[in-house]
Amino acid sequence: MNIEERDLRLEMLNSLLTTPHRKLEDVAEIHQLMVEIDPIFYGHLAVWYQKNGDVRDHKEVFLGHLLASNLTEHRDAGFLMLPEFPPYQVARIVDFMKVHRGKVPRSARTAVSRYLKEREKNAKFFDRAALRNRKAMKHLYASLHIKPSGRADAILFKDKPPEDSLAFALKKLAKAETPIEQAQLIVDCKIPYTIAVGAVKQITPTVLVALINAMSPQETINNLKSLQKRGAMEHPEVKALIDEKLQQAQKSDRVSAYKARVAAEAANLDAETTAKLEKVTDEQVKKRGKITKPTALLVDKSGSMQKALEVGKRLAALISGISEADLFVYAFDTMPYPVEAKGKELSDWERAFQYLKAGGGTCIGCGMEALRRKKQLVDQVILVTDEQENHAPYFHDAYQTYCREMAVMPNVAIVKVGNACDWVETQLKQKQAPVETFTFAGDYYSLPNLVPLLSRPSRLELLMEILDSPLPVRYDK
Repeated sequence: MNIEERDLRLEMLNSLLTTPHRKLEDVAEIHQLMVEIDPIFYGHLAVWYQKNGDVRDHKEVFLGHLLASNLTEHRDAGFLMLPEFPPYQVARIVDFMKVHRGKVPRSARTAVSRYLKEREKNAKFFDRAALRNRKAMKHLYASLHIKPSGRADAILFKDKPPEDSLAFALKKLAKAETPIEQAQLIVDCKIPYTIAVGAVKQITPTVLVALINAMSPQETINNLKSLQKRGAMEHPEVKALIDEKLQQAQKSDRVSAYKARVAAEAANLDAETTAKLEKVTDEQVKKRGKITKPTALLVDKSGSMQKALEVGKRLAALISGISEADLFVYAFDTMPYPVEAKGKELSDWERAFQYLKAGGGTCIGCGMEALRRKKQLVDQVILVTDEQENHAPYFHDAYQTYCREMAVMPNVAIVKVGNACDWVETQLKQKQAPVETFTFAGDYYSLPNLVPLLSRPSRLELLMEILDSPLPVRYDK
């Protein structure tokens, strides 16, 4: 298939389900193709994803392409969006432009220079950025030959911070003798947890209270495992503070939807805290939209499809938490297994899936056959599979029979897992059926990126919503 025949817009949306883990080259190709073939859509998608997306790596690649674009509108949008990023990401955006675009245009250099100068104007703002992102900020000044202010030079390059600076307070913290002194410095200066734990010799409950008070909800989630290791969960007062931060995280606009769930698994927390983290995820996902269409989730449990079962139960929890319509879930090998949960939390779906094990042949169509026989009407079908079916009824045949008998043509979204092929997708396209595919690359907190697709009446509406996301316009040239 040549470039003209590929729908790069769908490929771009598909790529948003991958998490490059800072290997930006893994997603650079599809970004480059899109910006060359459909630059108008790409610019609007960059703005839309900045608001609706979760994966930082993609946001960085979008900004790198906007700032290095040949279109003035792109460069101006990138110029105005850059201040939304912390310094370590700005440094990565600059490096991406150098490596993958082969240039850092003058307008991009001006944007970074203004970015740094704006921070220099506010001593507290600069100090906090310098403490958290010292290496990245030094890199930005040095690599783009931007002259630092006197204060910036003293803190970053000469290691002689002024006495009113956060860096100086950190030196005092390292020398403080008592937990009371340490806690007071942390509270007064709001020293970040990840910085403070390296300077404090002994983390006492008093110090923990001060550290957690200074944390944002996202920082609390990110550091739960470390807090647990330092005994935070064993002290009622400290645990209450953590619970309060998790309550705040439900409503915060600066919390990643799935990182809360990932944190719960990584830290092996108690059931009560895990439930609070799941609530954070549910509330954050709800902000992405409501699913108003009856939905079927068909999960492959044939041989080697244990990963599909893991993805399936997480998708079931995600969808049921934001759905206002029916959700029918089946796992299948050569026969369908109805899966029903007694609640909408991940723990409920884990219990519902707990006795399902991967094994046997593959009849993807048997899930559609179960829906037809039970007269379960749906407007969209989500398949979690590698698309390798070897028993009848095959999915495309069962799908056509369902459409005839139920007088409906559901959208089909295939979430590819494992060593996937494109058999089902190809057969459906030959029948002119509405089908889209998404490749799951192993990171569960990228799954909420599916919500915009599932919550819109059609692919066209989602694409139109993206095109309606206005590029910010620069007037200060």
